[in-house]
Amino acid sequence: MKVQDPPPPTYAFDYKNPPRSGNEINGLNQEEKTRARHVFHNATGESLPWNALDEFFSQINVWGVVKHMLANIWQLRRQDGPLREPQIKVEDPVAMTAEIKARARDLGIGLVGVTAMFDEALYEGYEVSHRYAICLGLPMDRKEMLQAPHERAAVEVMRAYKDVSRIAVELSEQIRAMGWPAKAYGNPNSTDILHIPLAVRAGLGELGKHGSLISREYGSNFRLATVLTDLPLVSNEPVDLAVDDLCKSCRRCVVDCPPGAIFNEKQLVRGEKKWYVDFDKCIPYFVKTYGCAICIEVCPWSEPGRGPNLFKKLMARREKQHSE
Repeated sequence: MKVQDPPPPTYAFDYKNPPRSGNEINGLNQEEKTRARHVFHNATGESLPWNALDEFFSQINVWGVVKHMLANIWQLRRQDGPLREPQIKVEDPVAMTAEIKARARDLGIGLVGVTAMFDEALYEGYEVSHRYAICLGLPMDRKEMLQAPHERAAVEVMRAYKDVSRIAVELSEQIRAMGWPAKAYGNPNSTDILHIPLAVRAGLGELGKHGSLISREYGSNFRLATVLTDLPLVSNEPVDLAVDDLCKSCRRCVVDCPPGAIFNEKQLVRGEKKWYVDFDKCIPYFVKTYGCAICIEVCPWSEPGRGPNLFKKLMARREKQHSE
């Protein structure tokens, strides 16, 4: 993808009194292993240091984005609810997992995987009672996303969030109709769970240099939602797509990021070396461009049909290196 006339990283807005660094809040260079903290896109009602910029972002969004946001808020009123009785007994969790995945695909999902809940997938101060996470990924329209970082891409992003959220809501309703607790998480704003760590554990893809998930099928050109449930299921295993093999040498997202927010090396974040994006550089440009998305669209993995071939080549190269 060639970036379409990206605006410069100069801004007509700023804080009179700069808030605490988002990188510090996120735990950059922190040796202690802790849970993530809310920084931006917060839907919990907490008062956060970056709230003013978040509110400004909401106020400047175009109508195409707003209408999808409002539709999503409306459908998420059904994200949880009462259970139907009697509860269906699950004798074979393997078969039930296959059935749930088939139901998700029938609803239109592109990627689906299951993992057990774990502490690092929860924001600091939050707990959930559900045992499993059903992770869902829905591809975006590549033609629209080629317009990043402009308004058409922003509208497509929110359209995808609305649709993946709808699928999560409908799947949670189907599970509750079986008598089992299930809650849909389809709000792109941060709530009590982190979608990416769950999706990595569920085998949907690997974390890329640009800080987003990379799948074999869609690259990063998709959006996530999650259903938490107590329905007895079987967890998937994380996948090895050789994403690191490419990210360590590829600089496409680094070079094409206007504010220079993408590190070329992994960083220490909350006690773990991982790919990380500089929050303080990224988020003002993100706000200026209604959500940017340059880095996930210029990624070679996001070119339609290229991911499976990249995977084969990278794995073949790795095997050759190991045999030498």
